[in-house]
Amino acid sequence: MPHLPASPVVGRKLRSLLAAAALVAVPAGAAAPSPGGAVDVLIKGGTIYDGTESKPYVGDVALRGDQIVYVGRATDVTATRTIDAKGMIVAPGFIDAHTHADSFIRSPDKAKRVNAAWLDQGASTVLIGVDGYGTPDIAADTSKLVASGIGTNIVSFIGFGAIRERVLGQDARAPNPAELDRMKKLVAKGMCEGGVGLSTGLFYAPQSFAKTEEVIAVAHEAAIRGGLYDTHQRDESSYTIGLLGSVREVIRIGREAGMPVHFAHLKALGVDVQGQAPAVIAAINAARASGLDVTADQYPWLASGSSLDASLLPRWSVDGGNKALLARLDNPETLARIRTEMKENMRRRGGPDSLLLITAGFPWTGKTLAQVAKEWSVDPLDAALRIIRRSAASKDSGEERGGTAVASFNMAQADVDLIMKQPWVVTSSDGSDGHPRMFATFPEKYVKYVRDRHVIDLTTFIRQSTGRTADIYKIDRRGYLRPGYFADVVVLDPAHYAPRANYVHPRELSVGVKELFVNGQLAVENSQTTGVTAGRALLRPKPEHCA
Repeated sequence: MPHLPASPVVGRKLRSLLAAAALVAVPAGAAAPSPGGAVDVLIKGGTIYDGTESKPYVGDVALRGDQIVYVGRATDVTATRTIDAKGMIVAPGFIDAHTHADSFIRSPDKAKRVNAAWLDQGASTVLIGVDGYGTPDIAADTSKLVASGIGTNIVSFIGFGAIRERVLGQDARAPNPAELDRMKKLVAKGMCEGGVGLSTGLFYAPQSFAKTEEVIAVAHEAAIRGGLYDTHQRDESSYTIGLLGSVREVIRIGREAGMPVHFAHLKALGVDVQGQAPAVIAAINAARASGLDVTADQYPWLASGSSLDASLLPRWSVDGGNKALLARLDNPETLARIRTEMKENMRRRGGPDSLLLITAGFPWTGKTLAQVAKEWSVDPLDAALRIIRRSAASKDSGEERGGTAVASFNMAQADVDLIMKQPWVVTSSDGSDGHPRMFATFPEKYVKYVRDRHVIDLTTFIRQSTGRTADIYKIDRRGYLRPGYFADVVVLDPAHYAPRANYVHPRELSVGVKELFVNGQLAVENSQTTGVTAGRALLRPKPEHCA
């Protein structure tokens, strides 16, 4: 199990980069005329990365209310507050393209709703409703979240899984025409209420029970309303149709539904497909060359986050939900079949040593499945089944005490590096509780892939975390430092910006963000969260084909 590097020291290459920035002239067109009069905040003398691919330069950023009013070298400006950003990086607030931030933004505790796990990474906006779990009731959901106070902006997906469960429950069957019509109307409702598109998690039951044609029919309702298709694809490994077959399915959905497609947390997962990143990239590039808009996000970790259930159980075993699963586990004939398929799934995941149990508060927390099995003096499959059975029973009784979450060490470094270099890839955390990616994705990428290993440069890192992400999701006036854009701005210290969370201590806040403005309000000040909940729901304007 890998360890994170020790507290960083800025490398010679990074120092040279920041020093060179001082010699770069302010790009033509980068600044509006100096605002002259009073502004609320002047961020002065920082190294500006504006969210584009342009070279950085030393300059100033002025804020008034919730707007950026000036970017360049300010003169004749009176500011209520001036922030000395000399030696600091000044950039648009980061946009996390794929999150599971619900345990924060939906918490009854206002201190959690501040969303410090993301703010302390420099993130001002998070995408929610991913993997097919987003409610179609966008208006009611976002109104409630904003009214309760949230620390980051949110962009919402309509979830295919949420819709399918509302209409079909947990059943492994196709919808009849009336049911399909209901599903399509729910997508239309969510899009007309400001959703960014349709998300799916076809790897997960009951979404995995849907055939491609069903997904296309439902996705088309988002397509005609300007939406994007975002997917945790059906197979990132070799479970069913294989990684390359799954990539082809995503591309087919985009073509036949008539919409852009976006691969969530693109990867080659498991021993059977490690090394297939070049073939995946070639397929995506061919689709892009043919005119289809295809993009992806990626997190910078070698371990994915999942659950024992999703990683090991065959999908047919969960047809009908937890009660049906428990009945199959009590049946010797079906249990034998489940064990046989679980053994193969464990192999493709890299074995019991590769599965680290991460749900907080259980006797097995922080141990691999192999370690738990040894402690219990049982086979790893039996250890997994004991945990899965307990989880299913608690969920079926309404207790929601799962305990099956895992960090699954299953990716090859060469694949991660190659995917990261692609011009259509952006940063995401896929932040889920118990995995350090929730608290540390952006600084982990900076330290490991920019500063230490030089896989990408600093401009690319910021572009992948800001402007390119805003472009993909068509987020209005975010992701760039430009006059007239909303004042989501981060000031971070390149010498100290670093992760503190790791696989042993996954809930440690990151360090190095000095200030973070969300809609012009200080969410982080002097490296401390302020408790301000300035986040907004970033809803799309009502599209065509809405009543």
